[in-house]
Amino acid sequence: MLRLAVATQQETFERIRDPLAERDIQVVPVQASERTLSLSNPALPEVEVGLVFPSRLMEGGAVSAALDVPWVNDREAILSSRNKAGVLAALARTDIPVPETTLVSNPVDDDAVAEAAAALRKGSPADSLVVKPNSTTRGTGVARVGDPDSLLGVTDYLDLVHDFRATGDRSYLLQEYLPDARDYRAMVVDGEYAGAVERRLPSAETDAGRWKHNVHRGAIAEGISLRPEARELAERAAAALDIDYLGVDLLETADRLVVNETNARPTVDEVTKYEPGFYDRLAGLIRMTAETG
Repeated sequence: MLRLAVATQQETFERIRDPLAERDIQVVPVQASERTLSLSNPALPEVEVGLVFPSRLMEGGAVSAALDVPWVNDREAILSSRNKAGVLAALARTDIPVPETTLVSNPVDDDAVAEAAAALRKGSPADSLVVKPNSTTRGTGVARVGDPDSLLGVTDYLDLVHDFRATGDRSYLLQEYLPDARDYRAMVVDGEYAGAVERRLPSAETDAGRWKHNVHRGAIAEGISLRPEARELAERAAAALDIDYLGVDLLETADRLVVNETNARPTVDEVTKYEPGFYDRLAGLIRMTAETG
């Protein structure tokens, strides 16, 4: 039985364990963070391939070096996907539609930020725009602002955070807000669309003014069959980034369909929300990585 390292013990671990065991792949937990680890004699399990790379990339680099096995998505893939600005620039270069976005690399004076925000707002039907850190996940630090003072208030906080020299990424994004957009997470496995969920807030939450659709912040993920155009867009995004196993976040309004973000450590949902053969395809990708990595 092929032994597979998985550096998470949350939903994904529990969901993939039995389906992959049925396909002769044993899912083995690997703890990379919140522990001590001898680098000369690390207490790590024997594995042959990895699927979910550690989320903390510095510790993950040490654990990966100690395990010395190929990963379906390695550290470079995680870094590429986590850099939102890099993803959007790479996709735009290949004519994949993305939201209008400006990268701000701190320190930048207030006038430059205000000018960039005004340029984004020009011609947009929305009454606000989105400010988001460049390399966080799960909606952390993402804010929506509707006036210059609120924008500069948010960026003041970012300036304070970025003053600490330990902060590696001192950039953030200004992005157009797409009101009433439907939010999809499409899964691409080995270059092919493998299923999708639509993430939506309960009506009581939207009535209260909430707008973020992150599942970790209370949104509900419902299985959905995406139309061919959206499936193709997700596949094109994965191909442009050259990442074999990718969650692609799509936003759709009445007249636009764009790639908003990507995730090279996507949470695996219930199998009923994916296309038939999802686990066969995933198992095949894992085996191919073990054999060629």
